[in-house]
Amino acid sequence: MSQLNEKLAVVMQQALDEAKTNMNGENASYIPFLASVPSELTGLAFVSVTGEIIQLQDADYKFAIESISKIMTLGLVLEQSGADTLHSKVGAEPTGMPFNSVLALELHQGKPLTPLVNAGAMATVSLVKATDKEQRWQQILNFQSQLANSDITLSAEVNQSEQTTNTHNRAIALLLESSGRMYSEPLEACDVYTRQCSTLFNAVELATVGATLANGGKNPCSGKQLIKQQNIPHILAEMAMEGLYDTSGDWAYDVGLPGKSGVGGGLLTVIPNIGALAAFSPRLDQFGNSIRGQQMIKHVTQAMAWNLFSSKQH
Repeated sequence: MSQLNEKLAVVMQQALDEAKTNMNGENASYIPFLASVPSELTGLAFVSVTGEIIQLQDADYKFAIESISKIMTLGLVLEQSGADTLHSKVGAEPTGMPFNSVLALELHQGKPLTPLVNAGAMATVSLVKATDKEQRWQQILNFQSQLANSDITLSAEVNQSEQTTNTHNRAIALLLESSGRMYSEPLEACDVYTRQCSTLFNAVELATVGATLANGGKNPCSGKQLIKQQNIPHILAEMAMEGLYDTSGDWAYDVGLPGKSGVGGGLLTVIPNIGALAAFSPRLDQFGNSIRGQQMIKHVTQAMAWNLFSSKQH
């Protein structure tokens, strides 16, 4: 292990030891499966752009990826259609509203503003080039697996739990169709979007996704170029603007790195040209972000002086 990673491992352990005593927050309760995950689970992982891995405690526990899946489908559509096409159809602006807001659509003539809120994510799914729903789904699942360098699978239990509680998203999909902003059959796109949120990752696999983004789109563990280098800044910009829901601005202020959270308790942060940190802990704040995850990653990134807005880099 390099000297840098020896220091990092110590800092990560300190961060985890401090965070695991934090009892604030609670699991997402609106999806039955998520409510049943043991709330004390806490994991932290780092994957470098050279493929080195550091993993602590529950970093091998499989959790529902939820909204973090949005950045992976975003990457797939960027590869298939290019940045200009995606930008014209979905946009790249924070909504300033909750991730499932209908009002945000209405205020902008039905155009979703970012691929990282539910409306934009479903529109992005509908842009995946496919002849039918199952082909679209298989492309997304395969891309998740390639990014994670692992055989990612759908949890039938999570998917069933979500498909039976996604009435609001189905309504958004139909609203998108009514404004000409859905590019496949709308309820099929909603179904595939719900599936992509229901796959299972552990923190090491999630950090590998992030390390691929940190490494110019080349997976450091498999050596495969999965996303063109010119598409990476678009993904990281979206993460910086909208990655932590309503607290994305606070995250940029405190951490200064692109991040993406999910209500399953996962939290990913990309350190360009260095690697990625992935945290897992299901206790969430009121906005849907892992409380312990935020605490751990803030501790590590500040201790390591990893901040894109700082002129001093260690």
